[in-house]
Amino acid sequence: MAMTFFTSTTTPLFSMAWTPTSSGQYAGTCIFLIIFATIFRSLLAIRLNFFEILAMVKRRRGDDQMILYNMEKQSGLRTWRASEAVMMAFLDVVIAGTGYLIMIVVMTMNVGYFLSILGGVFLGSLIFGRFMGRSAAH
Repeated sequence: MAMTFFTSTTTPLFSMAWTPTSSGQYAGTCIFLIIFATIFRSLLAIRLNFFEILAMVKRRRGDDQMILYNMEKQSGLRTWRASEAVMMAFLDVVIAGTGYLIMIVVMTMNVGYFLSILGGVFLGSLIFGRFMGRSAAH
């Protein structure tokens, strides 16, 4: 396998069934990859703000009393809750799977696919970067 970038509009993506046969299909694949990488950045932003989002949802439903648990403790640790742990674990699995799929795209060494991923990361950071200001996530 050659480890050089190349330009081709017929590079398969994820399976042989997804092989663009025209430049229009290739452009559609690149647009999909931009959206996919943008979604990946949004998932990272959701993960970093998970507990704030969860508190906002509970407040909106009228479950504010559940937000005030653990206020008497001075430690920064949250009380462990199975429902939150399951949601967090599911989100982590989705983020890992999305990241691995992006890695496979980059490993095709197709210049257009690579630039599409970079464009999606740029767009995602532009849109969701303000929600990731407290983190070193990349």
